[in-house]
Amino acid sequence: GVVDLCDILQLPQSTVSRHLKILLDQGWVKARRQGTTHFYRMILDELETPTRKLWLIAREQTESWPAIQQDRLRLDRRLEERRGESQAFFATAAGQWDKLRSDLYGQPFTTAALAALLPAEWTVADLGCGTRQIAHLLAGRVRRVIAVDNSPAMLKAAKKRMGDRPDVSLLRGELEALPIDDGTCDAALLVLVLSYLPDPPAALKELARILKPAGRAVIVDLQPHDRDDFRREMGQTLLGFGPDVLRDMLRPAGFGRIDITPLPPEPNVKGPALFLATAEKA
Repeated sequence: GVVDLCDILQLPQSTVSRHLKILLDQGWVKARRQGTTHFYRMILDELETPTRKLWLIAREQTESWPAIQQDRLRLDRRLEERRGESQAFFATAAGQWDKLRSDLYGQPFTTAALAALLPAEWTVADLGCGTRQIAHLLAGRVRRVIAVDNSPAMLKAAKKRMGDRPDVSLLRGELEALPIDDGTCDAALLVLVLSYLPDPPAALKELARILKPAGRAVIVDLQPHDRDDFRREMGQTLLGFGPDVLRDMLRPAGFGRIDITPLPPEPNVKGPALFLATAEKA
């Protein structure tokens, strides 16, 4: 910015602004405005060949000038101050950074960044999609999203949330008999679904059926718990899954490379702790 240049060059703002305007008018620099501040930059590669050669000659001839050396020292000092300002902020904010970042920016951007890592050519099934929160996140990031649920109320809410998108298919069906062709999906998600199913092994076999070879399954559900009142209140059929139980269901269904990770409860949540499981179709 102009203020930084005034400090580095030891010149009044009127002089710096006047020279910047000349450089801008003649195409030596580009400018952008952010709030009340103007930022200037010169990109050497964008200069026309004669202009670029003139700049290189001028820089070579003036590089050893004492004034240039003094300017460079002040530039280094200013950059170090900037780094110090950032370091000072994080030194005081480190303990509260997660909460501060959440308060300032929310949480969805982290999930969106991770979703952007998915290959754009994938077809992903969101099984037991509910109101389509995951499908909404994936839409536009992968080639196709197939969302399946057996609840008309959930599908109606999902339709309202998503509208009509050519890359999202919303289907009504049972997870033990999916309305999806064999070997058509690169990945499939079961997020907080297994605990509601009367026959989880059958659903996992269907999950394997719709996946391509080496397709990925991602499962999030409840760790074992003894809160039967919670189970009844939520309409669930099971009290969660232990790692060994889940592995014994995934292997016969046709999955290998199984990884199951307990997830620590988030602050102030009321439900049982969850796990994250991933597996690959053998």
